[in-house]
Amino acid sequence: MYNDGTMEPFDIDKPFVGMIHLLPLPGSVDYDGKGLAPILDAALQDLRALETGGADAALVENLRDAPLSKTAAKETITAMTVIVQEITRKAHIPIGVNVLRNDAAAALAIAAATGASFIRVNVFCGVAFSDQGLIEGQAHALLELRKRLGCDVKILADVHVKHAAHPTTIEEAAIDATRNHPDGLIVSGIGTGKRTTPEDLQTVKQATPLPVLVGSGVRMDNLSTFREADGFIVGISLKENGMLDASIDPQRVCALAGAIAGLRQSK
Repeated sequence: MYNDGTMEPFDIDKPFVGMIHLLPLPGSVDYDGKGLAPILDAALQDLRALETGGADAALVENLRDAPLSKTAAKETITAMTVIVQEITRKAHIPIGVNVLRNDAAAALAIAAATGASFIRVNVFCGVAFSDQGLIEGQAHALLELRKRLGCDVKILADVHVKHAAHPTTIEEAAIDATRNHPDGLIVSGIGTGKRTTPEDLQTVKQATPLPVLVGSGVRMDNLSTFREADGFIVGISLKENGMLDASIDPQRVCALAGAIAGLRQSK
């Protein structure tokens, strides 16, 4: 973090990162075979809603490719590269990439090629027992790749990522993640849209000097319980009627952006 408390690459205190959940991509069992144009159009619509509503950044993710594999298919990575490049070209806010389930190398390569600013890594170090089986972190390999690519893409690493079980306590996981040199940590609930507990946020904040973002379950009615968070990654609650498959509602974005601005002013 900067001396003024703002967080790279967002250049603002308590950044509000909105999710862009892509329609099913090539390589997904639900891909409809209609090409990338409708997928890109929907993503750009969500980008416009986030920017209009006042989000500070957007994170592009292939959540709707479920059931997921541990690493993404080549056609999925290629499609995401094309889409992220166009989103980044048209965006007025920083763009991030998350390639599910845990293809951090693909996310970093896409970010480096497209000019995206940051990536989310679900299992950065340690192990997680997930619905895709055992997933192992690859922090060293990822940092080596970033060095080889010569890019300054920031790495946000999950601690006790959602949709998984973990063999260590969340405090131990936060300590281990910190010593592997990400740029920030993310703490979330047990699943997509599920509320992060304030207790988990407090535990991780006390275990690391790194910025800690809340990664799931943030809503207008519980935002005040996360006032010590260094940032927020929000998806489901920004969508029309709070439904995963819906488009982002700019009015919901605007309301949450205003509430987060209130948290900044109350510091």
